[in-house]
Amino acid sequence: MSSNAVYLHHEIACAPRRWSEVAAAIANSGLFGSGQGAPALYGIWRSQIGRPRDTLTMMSVWQDVATARLEIGQFDMPPGVILDVETRVMRPTLRPLTDAPPKKQGNYAFRWFKTPNDHYDEFLTLCGKAWPSFEAQYDSQIIGLWQSASTDPEYKTTLLLTMRPDLSVWERSKIPQTEDEAKTRAQLSRRYDLCDWTVVYTSTLITAADDEDRVRWS
Repeated sequence: MSSNAVYLHHEIACAPRRWSEVAAAIANSGLFGSGQGAPALYGIWRSQIGRPRDTLTMMSVWQDVATARLEIGQFDMPPGVILDVETRVMRPTLRPLTDAPPKKQGNYAFRWFKTPNDHYDEFLTLCGKAWPSFEAQYDSQIIGLWQSASTDPEYKTTLLLTMRPDLSVWERSKIPQTEDEAKTRAQLSRRYDLCDWTVVYTSTLITAADDEDRVRWS
């Protein structure tokens, strides 16, 4: 991909109990290829906590914003199976450094932030400082932090994607048990306080290469 590559974040609303069928159709579609300039599938996630059962989260990578287009009709599905697709154009910030997709199964948290423009530089600085210790302390990985390409005179909208082995590690990471963990938590808490709005939901990676998630979150 070029240095102008953009990511598309998609929320795909599926007909009841059809999410697995839709995910397979997307993953096996001819839209995503390995040729030069072809869009790439970054990942498909299924809902765990905080999103409707039949809503898929998907991310794709495109050569530039001019070619970044995704339509329901591009997937070979019967009418009424895909109910709606909501798409946001995103650009990477501190991470990811490459467009190599995540492949390891785990608990993936998608957290959205709206941060006032005056606080955004500090927000990014705190992320960069806290991530290395956070990852080392909690066996976790910051996949990426993307900024919405939409313009807003007051806010920057960002998407943080974090992978943990499971939900127990998420809970563990909220309660520091050492002085170093408390310092990391203080940095993350300051970042949290800088934003005016934030929301999070968790998911599992359908396109993982190492393990299929067969748990039904009900």
